[in-house]
Amino acid sequence: MRAAVRRLRKQLGRRGMALVLLGSAKVAFGLGYALQPDPRPVGLGLLTRFADIRCWSSVWILCGIITFGCAWLRVGRDGLGFIAAIFPPFIWGTAFLWGAVTGEYPRGLAIAAWYAIGHVGLIMWLATVPEYSVPHPARRARR
Repeated sequence: MRAAVRRLRKQLGRRGMALVLLGSAKVAFGLGYALQPDPRPVGLGLLTRFADIRCWSSVWILCGIITFGCAWLRVGRDGLGFIAAIFPPFIWGTAFLWGAVTGEYPRGLAIAAWYAIGHVGLIMWLATVPEYSVPHPARRARR
C-alpha cells in the first residue's frame, strides 16, 4: 500500500497532488448542494436569479472533475485544472459580495473575503508552485 501511494505521489508531483485535492473538495462541495439543496440559499440571490442551486452545484462538480482530471497532465498542460478550480469560488464569492453590497446578506462580505483569500488566492499561488524546487543552502554552507 505504501509503495502504491509513493508511486502515485511521484507520478502526480506537487502540482498534481494539489489538483487532486482541489478537485476532490470541489466535487464533495457540489454533491452536498446537489443531494440536499437549500431551498433558499442565503446570500446567493445573484446566482439563483439565473439558475437553481442544483445547477450551481453541478458547476462545482463539473469543475471539480476537470480539476481532478488535469492532475495527471504534465506541468505546463495542467493550467486548465487551476482555471477550473478558481471558477466556482470566484463566482460564489462574487455573489456573496453582491449580497453584502445590496444589503441582502451583510455577512456576505466576510464569506466573499474567505472565498477570495482561502480559495482564489490559494489556487492562484498553487498554480505558480514549481514542480520541483531546491531549498536555499544554509548560510554556513554558502561560505
